[in-house]
Amino acid sequence: MGLNCCHVESKGFLRTTFEKTIYKTVCLSFLLVITVTVLQRGMAPSQFLQGQQQKELPTPEPLKTQKRDSAFSITSTFWKSKKEKAPGKEEEGGMTERQMKSWDITTTNCSANQNLSKVDWFKGLEPNFQQFLLYRHCRYFPMLINHPEKCSGDVYLLIVVKSIITQHDRREAIRRTWGKEKEVEGKKIRTLFLLGTASKEEERANYQKLLDYENHIYGDILQWDFLDSFFNLTLKEVHFLKWLNIYCDNVRYIFKGDDDVFVSPDNILEFLEDKKEGEDVFVGDVLYKARPIRKKENKYYIPSALYNKSIYPPYAGGGGFVMDGPLAKRLHKASETLELYPIDDVFLGMCLEVLKVSPVGHEGFKTFGIVKNKNSKMNKEPCFFRSMLVVHKLLPPDLIQMWDLVHSNLTCSRKLNVL
Repeated sequence: MGLNCCHVESKGFLRTTFEKTIYKTVCLSFLLVITVTVLQRGMAPSQFLQGQQQKELPTPEPLKTQKRDSAFSITSTFWKSKKEKAPGKEEEGGMTERQMKSWDITTTNCSANQNLSKVDWFKGLEPNFQQFLLYRHCRYFPMLINHPEKCSGDVYLLIVVKSIITQHDRREAIRRTWGKEKEVEGKKIRTLFLLGTASKEEERANYQKLLDYENHIYGDILQWDFLDSFFNLTLKEVHFLKWLNIYCDNVRYIFKGDDDVFVSPDNILEFLEDKKEGEDVFVGDVLYKARPIRKKENKYYIPSALYNKSIYPPYAGGGGFVMDGPLAKRLHKASETLELYPIDDVFLGMCLEVLKVSPVGHEGFKTFGIVKNKNSKMNKEPCFFRSMLVVHKLLPPDLIQMWDLVHSNLTCSRKLNVL
């Protein structure tokens, strides 16, 4: 690099010795700064100014929460659930392992399988089954809300609740009762709610804003960009299993259930005390040799064209069950070998069948009520609830009332031994 910056031409007058000394000092200081910078950056002197001009702007980070239209855009910093932090030492050197290991679906690009529309058996199906089959290959969707930090550290019990965007009251009741996060004798319990988007388009924008606010307060929502519907419950199942496989390396057990059940975490912990590490655990209210329902008016109707076997594999009622973390990761791999099935409970039973793991029935799981007669007083008896692990079905006012009764100074003639 030349020293033209330091060259001073005479313009009809002489510089004094003092002025020349000043200029020499400035020039030498400038050269010293350039030399030190070049040595630090390890570049040739000729690259210095060129490198400064060609320096690229940093690539902007992808949005953590993707929105589908302007109605969902969040312009106020109030909605930000986390403050931005300066990058740590690991991040300065490149992407951390956690950053690299993240949800990898960022766009929804799925079209109907039109080949099916030419098949005779497909034409005879009801419209809802046709819709399901046309898009069954659309397996994974982008995440709208994510909380990978829920699996940080060792989590003994991860409570996972299927919910829909409109049922805020159920989520609130669960947070106040059996979904409250705590630590029991060093065992961490964490809670998450699984959601899609509102099924009615006219309600979607407003409900999404409310959900964003709810998530800002509680930070316990996982949401994906698919519509919440009965047939999409299986999508919720496979999305959770994939999410768990990505983010949760140290979760010992998982309780997964509906948002209208009564659960006793203390009884679940007591039940799990004698389980050995490495033992496959999948426990619930198990149905054996259940038959596909062929009556069209039934909610669980399945046409023979979709499932032509006479019985289902054993499966646990979706109201609530407990499984161990390593088995859940294997279920994720098994699920990817199967086509999606409209009934999520049965689909999980099919995944267990692939793994040759048999679900175990337990008397403490009552996903059809304590007794099947809905009008029976036994279904409202707190002394029975005190001994149960899971009971279906209780809506928010009943759940809160039963929770308070069970945890009061309750006097029962005898305690059921179901654990």
